[in-house]
Amino acid sequence: MNPLSSPLLTDHYQLMMLQSYLEQHMEETAVFELFVRKLAPGRNFMVAAGLEQALDFLENIRFSPEELAWLAPRFAPSLIAYLEQFRFDGDVHAMPEGSLFFPDEPILRITATLPQAQLVESRIMNLMHFETLIASKAARSVLVAPDKFLVDFGMRRAHGAEAALLAARASYLAGFSGTATVLAGAVYGIPLFGTLAHSYIQAHEDEATAFEQFAHCHPDNVILLIDTYDTEAAAAKVVALGRKLLACGIHVKGVRLDSGDLATHARQVRQILNEGGLEKTTIFASGNLDEYRLRALLSSATSPAAPIDGFGIGTALDVSSDAPSLDCAYKLQEYAGKARRKRSEGKATWPGRKQVYRKYNSADGSMAGDIVALAENDSHDGEPLIVPVMQAGRRINESTPLNEIRRRTLENYTRLPKPMTTLEVVTAYPVEISTSLRALAKHLDEVQSLDAI
Repeated sequence: MNPLSSPLLTDHYQLMMLQSYLEQHMEETAVFELFVRKLAPGRNFMVAAGLEQALDFLENIRFSPEELAWLAPRFAPSLIAYLEQFRFDGDVHAMPEGSLFFPDEPILRITATLPQAQLVESRIMNLMHFETLIASKAARSVLVAPDKFLVDFGMRRAHGAEAALLAARASYLAGFSGTATVLAGAVYGIPLFGTLAHSYIQAHEDEATAFEQFAHCHPDNVILLIDTYDTEAAAAKVVALGRKLLACGIHVKGVRLDSGDLATHARQVRQILNEGGLEKTTIFASGNLDEYRLRALLSSATSPAAPIDGFGIGTALDVSSDAPSLDCAYKLQEYAGKARRKRSEGKATWPGRKQVYRKYNSADGSMAGDIVALAENDSHDGEPLIVPVMQAGRRINESTPLNEIRRRTLENYTRLPKPMTTLEVVTAYPVEISTSLRALAKHLDEVQSLDAI
């Protein structure tokens, strides 16, 4: 049993509800939508991600004999028999990965029999919530440092193996240059980058020898970590080594700073490298970085921007430390041909199948506002964002290459209103609920109020 692909990776109440649905013969068509109720603190927008993994899950969900045997003593024989034949054969509509979206806008819609649509809820949310969370976090660094080399360094602090792998994918999708997580290169084709650790330096008798041996071992990728002992002294050693290596046709590609006052060290190291003839040697920085530290390092408001060419961003990215979760929900919006609406205080939903239309400013092509409307008989001007991606349990199109999703995401950033590309919280992007959708919600409220009498 592979725990990460097992359908038992779900909430217990899903199976309890399934048994009840089956006993009551409630197997008509249901429509569920996944959306986020509100923006995380400090955010102006979100980046949709995780659809690829969600579709993989839906296409391949199966219960093995071992899993059914484990469930058998715990549930009715009728449920076990149903699960033995379980296949997802519903339809899926979604915003493409890399789409920018806002609260109350569905990013995924599942249409299937009620038991099918219910059973897949937990894993679908698990996958799409996490990648959307990380992509939305990564986008902020990309926008703060658009011309810089950004690498995901967060595997060792991620919350488990799958989180590390999916964080690498989500950050690359959002515009990062690559990752240090090797498996992400093998699985997703993400460019891999790495240097060396302090332990490598410490294991040698002296720093210069460590640098030289590493350079000869990796002549095409000489990036040296120079802050193990004395950063500026190490930079001088790199200059001396650079001349020696040049005779062997080896160039020092870059140096890495991982501690201390990165801006001050970067300026001093840049001067040492330049004076030593290593003007093309880049400076790469890491060490507890996030988008706020990037902004501070690259700001020229009070002093010249730090001469840093690239950044490794780890813990803050892979756990989205300032906003570690999104208030997302997967809710029933229609069953047996009738719109459904949850009215819970503070958690009311907009009923029915929905579409999101996006308008753009004619002057500069920037996003001007969205309308959340009913998917049928409620069309509006603008670009419809939700598209069909799966029919009868099979993908409609081949998987989109990750590089293409990344390109599309970067293009979407260029259409953000300028104030929304900063780290400052600005006036909320306008999201309008259509008149027809409001009328449907009002009608359901009135009907439910009469039923309660």
